[in-house]
Amino acid sequence: MNKNILVAGGTGNLGHRIIKALLQRGATVRAVVRAESDPAKVAALASLGAEILPVDPADVAALTQACLGMGCVVSAVAGLREVIVAGQSVLLAAAVAAGVPRFIPSDFSSDYTQQAAGENRNFDLRRTFQAHLDQAPIAATSILNGAFAELLTYGIPLLDFKQQQVGYWEDADWKIDFTTMDDTAAFTAAAALEAATPRLLRIASFQLSPNELAATAEAAGRGTFDVVRLGARADLATLIAQARAANPAGEHQLYADWQQLQYVRSMFSVQNKPLDNARYSDLTWTSAHQLLQA
Repeated sequence: MNKNILVAGGTGNLGHRIIKALLQRGATVRAVVRAESDPAKVAALASLGAEILPVDPADVAALTQACLGMGCVVSAVAGLREVIVAGQSVLLAAAVAAGVPRFIPSDFSSDYTQQAAGENRNFDLRRTFQAHLDQAPIAATSILNGAFAELLTYGIPLLDFKQQQVGYWEDADWKIDFTTMDDTAAFTAAAALEAATPRLLRIASFQLSPNELAATAEAAGRGTFDVVRLGARADLATLIAQARAANPAGEHQLYADWQQLQYVRSMFSVQNKPLDNARYSDLTWTSAHQLLQA
């Protein structure tokens, strides 16, 4: 098994965790970073034991050299079209030219393959790159993790600590997929070091409905929560259209207000089925109670 793994996007929150998880599994990690990357974040990767290689992300030749000898390329980049489509296409071309056998794209999200085009701008970008990736002579695996579970600690409408309420759309018994960043990173590292994996792998640290979320938050000592219906999915779609029309600048923002609402619609529209959590027996999964209690 080739344990040489190249990671793009390692200075990001998830990318850093993936590199750490890979190193814990005995991998040799090469992190390609931009010359203008935050020096503190680059130093943090180096302190973990990763090889740091500054590369222009638009330089196919330099990226090809960086990919030589790698067993897998893992992309954890974040951005809009110039990153998710154009930037990853350059990275993909380099991986193919260097003879890398496997590629894991930055698809960490709800299962966009189950959602119609046009319902989530950022998922549409992933879908565009997916079409390009599936035509390339390289094995690919997308890891779909639902929403990052850490969102539940931010005081969002879904779990509002100030109002002490769980706000939901459509169905209070609809189970939402949540995966912590650490769990996502650990699973990604295991998949990157496996010789062959399916095109899609779906995971979730836990799947909770709004009703279950309120009960779990109470059991974790966060107080008593009312479960409040905010509307139907159709109402949410109308709200998204209005917010998008009112904020044209959001087309150039990664997390515009209406894009955040599009993520909420995804959480209440698609579910990860079946789960591949049991693929790696040595992994342990964070519970909602653990997350909220911490």
